[in-house]
Amino acid sequence: MWRTYMKHLRYAELQKQNQKTALTDIVRTCTPLMHAFQQARALHLPDWWIVSGAIYNQVWNHLTDKPDLYGVKDIDLFYFDADTSYAAEDHAIRRAADHFTGPIPVEVRNQARVHLWYKDHFGQDYDPLRKTTDGIDNFACKTHAVGMRLKADDSFDIYAPFGLNDIFSFRLVPHTQRNNRATHEAKAKRQMALWPELNFVPWPD
Repeated sequence: MWRTYMKHLRYAELQKQNQKTALTDIVRTCTPLMHAFQQARALHLPDWWIVSGAIYNQVWNHLTDKPDLYGVKDIDLFYFDADTSYAAEDHAIRRAADHFTGPIPVEVRNQARVHLWYKDHFGQDYDPLRKTTDGIDNFACKTHAVGMRLKADDSFDIYAPFGLNDIFSFRLVPHTQRNNRATHEAKAKRQMALWPELNFVPWPD
């Protein structure tokens, strides 16, 4: 009984390279997600990464025997273009809308522009980013901080500044670098309703 219940944690606490291999294998078994990676690569956006939910949600789906992309509202595609005009980003968004054909919408965002709108949306300043992975570094939950991109040889780059162990441990850990408590708690509430195996680590007082 215990082994059956805990099988979703079978990759927790493994060595980093073993967890990276497990992540890659899980992504490759998800046909619509692989299709999104292939289409993202073909779009040729500068410094692009598919990030966050589509990746860690699919890990949880795979390990709890749920359908592919269960709970995934959209696929976040980050890129970095030094042209911070609204028109340039809008052009990239429109290109992507015509380009992607999968069942899940793809949300495209230029990380070079985040500091221009962040305060209006979240009420606090946001320093300009230098590259796409800087945006991943600032997620409200360390568990969510993961990005992948498909290289020309069909291998993957993986960026996970806090490692992959929290994902494989089904543990939601806050990232307190920014005052993102509300975001951490709201996302955790939704995710725990979908994946009750998750453990929530509260924001420190």
